[in-house]
Amino acid sequence: MQDMAQERPEFSTVQVSGNMFLYEKPELLTAETHGDLGFTPPERPFDHVRDARAVPLNMNEFGSAQRHYPIIFTNIEEPRPLAITAVIDDENLFVDEQGEWDPMAYIPSYLRCYPFTLVPKNEEQLAIVFDRAAASVSERPTYPFFVDGDQPSPQTQSMMDFCAAHERERRITVDFCNQLKELDLLAPYRSTHKPEGAEEALPIADYVSINVEKLNELPSDTVFDLHKTGRLVHIYMQVYSIENFRHLMARREQRKRLAA
Repeated sequence: MQDMAQERPEFSTVQVSGNMFLYEKPELLTAETHGDLGFTPPERPFDHVRDARAVPLNMNEFGSAQRHYPIIFTNIEEPRPLAITAVIDDENLFVDEQGEWDPMAYIPSYLRCYPFTLVPKNEEQLAIVFDRAAASVSERPTYPFFVDGDQPSPQTQSMMDFCAAHERERRITVDFCNQLKELDLLAPYRSTHKPEGAEEALPIADYVSINVEKLNELPSDTVFDLHKTGRLVHIYMQVYSIENFRHLMARREQRKRLAA
């Protein structure tokens, strides 16, 4: 894996292509094109994820996220971790009517990067991209993107540094997920819920998770290696987080009672 400690995002031409979750109109940030733009903290900062059923997550966030969200993987063939924020329907249970995130719950770093993100320029460099459609992007901003012509403002530089840290952790997470796949530790599951008064439980989510039985069958030296690299504890955090499906259902039922 490449060491990204010295990598810095650059403002230069690079092709922006593919789908980016939440980014409706991703554009490469340049002083020439966006010198008059900036960002202003929106009144409803998380309105753009009101319908999000899941949010990308990095491995280093498992400790905080597993207290609030079920952590699952996208699939078995190319697994990536997700924090589940909704069950049954597309209603993010952590965003309130004012567009605010639950102040008692951890906010995934993917959301805290928004409206910025990084894309590979080449094997060693990154380019900064932002969502031109974001509510926080303004032509009369509180914080300009650039100062002194083409220099990133302190606020922009801070966001760039945060995105770079997030990207470093994303690459570590990809390596972690690849190891889970190589060890054949992932399996499909179904979460169910039995409503009050119902005769049988109903399915609420199909997902991919770590199989503890497969983990227990690993050779002892492999388990010790997972322990030494710090990944074994993250494996158990993910497994334990699945209990939060029950808590999500409780959130959903409470929200519907209050709405009624």
